[in-house]
Amino acid sequence: MEEIGIGLIGTGFMGKAHAFAYRTVKTFFGDVPAPRLAVLCDQPLDKARLMADQFGFSKATDDWRALIDDPAVDIVCITTPNKLHSEIALAALAAGKHVHCEKPMALTLEDATTMAEAARTFGGKTIVGYNYIANPAFQHARKLIADGVIGRPVHFRGFVDEDYQADPETPWNWRATKGDAGLGALGDIGCHLVSMMTGLMGPVARITGDIDIIHKTRPLADGSGHKPVENEDIASALVRFESGVSGVISSSRSAWGRKNYLAFEVHATHGMIRFDQERLNELQIFVNTGDSARDGFTTVLTGPAHEPYGALCPAQGHQLGFNELKTIEVHGFLKAIAEGGRAFPDFDHALEFERVVHAIACSSETGKSVFLKPALPES
Repeated sequence: MEEIGIGLIGTGFMGKAHAFAYRTVKTFFGDVPAPRLAVLCDQPLDKARLMADQFGFSKATDDWRALIDDPAVDIVCITTPNKLHSEIALAALAAGKHVHCEKPMALTLEDATTMAEAARTFGGKTIVGYNYIANPAFQHARKLIADGVIGRPVHFRGFVDEDYQADPETPWNWRATKGDAGLGALGDIGCHLVSMMTGLMGPVARITGDIDIIHKTRPLADGSGHKPVENEDIASALVRFESGVSGVISSSRSAWGRKNYLAFEVHATHGMIRFDQERLNELQIFVNTGDSARDGFTTVLTGPAHEPYGALCPAQGHQLGFNELKTIEVHGFLKAIAEGGRAFPDFDHALEFERVVHAIACSSETGKSVFLKPALPES
């Protein structure tokens, strides 16, 4: 396979990130088919044409169904508002396309389950946009834990905080409704934390959650009044993993001063690892030496020793960014398509993340812990 056709639906922040990644992946990674930017979809059509020219797509349309039906499109990239993810993904899979969908998969766990079942039925390759777990620093943390460098993990702590909804005067928008966004802080940013947590600690067995809406209403942009906020601003949970290890996580979209505080600590019998996405090229490691006079955290700056950093930059400490992580994500997807493997996270993997965030919301609503069934096998 020398080329593969890309159809992109949506031109916002994530649409631009997808366009960047598919345009540049062949530059950095020579072992994948060359993406051909075939069709871009947005509304109105004038906007689609303008963005197609800017992004480098050959054709523009305002009809996502026409994009899916176009024979030039092999991969359908979904970067629309959340409520459209499921419908578009199901149509694309039924049409024999591969699907690159941004998170969350769907508004409800039922719809996400249907998407995963459809991917198994129709056989198209899938991936969900969790590019933070493509970070070489995160992958190095996974390796350190697997190699026993800090001993046996005994506890996990995780936080993901932003302040895009901290101001009570921020106007009401679609993210405040269950019908358009689904979950709030959990579905928007908390799922990223869950993807990291389970990648480091394994599947979740039991979860006890609590959620809260801080700003009950928000002003309408036209000044005509206020509308209610339907989904959570803050969510927290106590976690018990299948391994028996405990954990605690918290997510807020109303934390002043936080821009992307996606942070975790893994405590273990001989040390700990900590990470903060706002410093995404650093990993801090503590290993107990038995000498308190010399003990302390070591800060590791990611570089070519932490694959695949070297494919994008030859020098340690020169830093990767959000769009480079998206490019690594795209590389993995294209490799899976070309070689017949399985991308990570595909719809089945991402469904496990969504099971956790929906369990937190369910636990908060019922006041009871939620017991999750064992995760799907990796095969």
